[in-house]
Amino acid sequence: MEKITDIIESIANEKNLNLEEVKTKVITALINTAKKIYGQDYDFFVDPRDLKLYQKIIVAADEDENLKDNKERFISLSKAKKEDPSIEIGDELSYECNLENLGRTAVNTLHKELEYHVQKLLEETIYKKYKDMIGQMVFGSVFRVDEEDNTFIEIDEIKAFLPRKNRIKGEIFKVGDVVKAVIRRVYMDKNGIRIELSRTSPKFLENLLESEVPEIKDKLVSIYASARIPGERAKVALISNSANVDCVGASVGSKGVRINAVSKELNGENIDCIEYSNEAAIFITRALAPAIVNSVSIEGKKAIVSISSEQKSKAIGKNGINIRLASMLSSYEIELKELTDTKKQDNEEAMKNLENLFKNI
Repeated sequence: MEKITDIIESIANEKNLNLEEVKTKVITALINTAKKIYGQDYDFFVDPRDLKLYQKIIVAADEDENLKDNKERFISLSKAKKEDPSIEIGDELSYECNLENLGRTAVNTLHKELEYHVQKLLEETIYKKYKDMIGQMVFGSVFRVDEEDNTFIEIDEIKAFLPRKNRIKGEIFKVGDVVKAVIRRVYMDKNGIRIELSRTSPKFLENLLESEVPEIKDKLVSIYASARIPGERAKVALISNSANVDCVGASVGSKGVRINAVSKELNGENIDCIEYSNEAAIFITRALAPAIVNSVSIEGKKAIVSISSEQKSKAIGKNGINIRLASMLSSYEIELKELTDTKKQDNEEAMKNLENLFKNI
């Protein structure tokens, strides 16, 4: 049989796995194989230095009951002293076990054990890798679209799926298309590792912006928060980390080239970029743009926004989109309070006073 150390190095290199983790799995496979061949009651260990397999046996008094009930793990003191006169009760003896000498059955069992444990390690490594990538953007080729319009995408060494609910309305993908998305969820089921992708998550918008805006990638501009109604409209709150960088201008780009590239990937989604403020009233005022706000009063996590009747429809937006996005972005419940037209009231009062004056003449 090939040297076990050579097998470990070969597996680690071929599967791109950590050498020490492979060694741990090989030790488990050796012990499991020995137990299947000799019996589950035997006690085995592997020396991690040379990866040799040993049976461990404990020295017991000649009259000890364990010698009858558990003879696989115990040896009498009288027998042990024949091997080592200085041995005492409670000491341990070790016997090397060479699985190769046990024939094809042992070798085949070891092969199956190795295959199983290395596959488990491979799955664990891939699972951890993609679990750590939740919220990050990936891309791959579509290899299947099922009857429910779920899209299956091949990404490097694994296959992921994009459910219909995580797809922007109106998008249609076919086999061979290259699709970008963010990793939304990673979990295990009876079929192995499952990676769920999303194109509707705000994280997808943030990743696209980072890929298009060098200032975000270089940390000169940070994304504080984002909110989306996929395929329709989105708002992004930005922070400038440099006095020389306009966070909104950098993200929009010259003639809107950067934000338009992001919008195109999102099936024409309109994207509003605003500058974040740690003053909640100012932040909410900016979030409600293009509406012009008169004042904002904060009560806990509720914001009461005073606004003129002319600006109210802009603040609400088509189908309530603008106020919903502003609320999602700011994490405040926004309540609009329509202002009375004071100028109109003053004019009406002045007219009444004038009429009363003429009546008294």
